Amino acid sequence: MSERSASPVFELLIIFIIVFLSQWVAEAVDLMTTLFVLSPPIADHPWTVVTSVYAHGNVGHLLSNSIALVIFGWPVARATTRVRFHVFFLVMGALAGISEIVLSALLAVVSSAMAAILPFFTIPTFPPTGGVLGASGAVFALMGYLLAGNRFSSGIASVIQIPQWLAWVVFLGFATAITLATAAPGVALIAHFTGFLLGLLAGRARVLNVGPQAASGQPQREQF
Repeated sequence: MSERSASPVFELLIIFIIVFLSQWVAEAVDLMTTLFVLSPPIADHPWTVVTSVYAHGNVGHLLSNSIALVIFGWPVARATTRVRFHVFFLVMGALAGISEIVLSALLAVVSSAMAAILPFFTIPTFPPTGGVLGASGAVFALMGYLLAGNRFSSGIASVIQIPQWLAWVVFLGFATAITLATAAPGVALIAHFTGFLLGLLAGRARVLNVGPQAASGQPQREQF
């Protein structure tokens, strides 16, 4: 199968299903957390940085991420190579998961310290995330990339010179709004925020853009 004809989105869907079936076996032998859940301390089970990206908590979780992957991943996949798409998906998902574990622990420490220092004020405390799994962070990165890396956004950026600080403010605002819009109990909000923000930055830099392939004899990729 050629790189042009292969669909990394379809390949990811197959991986999702295989991993999900493997989770049933792991659950039966009490290895689910060890093999598929990214949890602190990360160094104890470092392979879960990878496996957790493709694992899901239940059928609904699997279906929602699969649908979102098709919607946001298909246009991006058609404008890049299989290898770049898969690497992008894995790296973004891994970084989103790590950020959920690390930043939630940091937020828990800071909020507890603030509550102790200011006892007369009602300061909410945030428990650290015990574990995370799912492709949501990577899917949010694809969403951000699609938003910032399409031809319309690139055209506006080439005409209107936006200061770097303002671009950061806009990106942070977008990431916050999208994260809050998808907030629900049990949702890894920090992972969603991180994935979407990294996707926006990657889209602005067009890291998946391969450009014309005439020199290598390969067909030119579609632009979105």
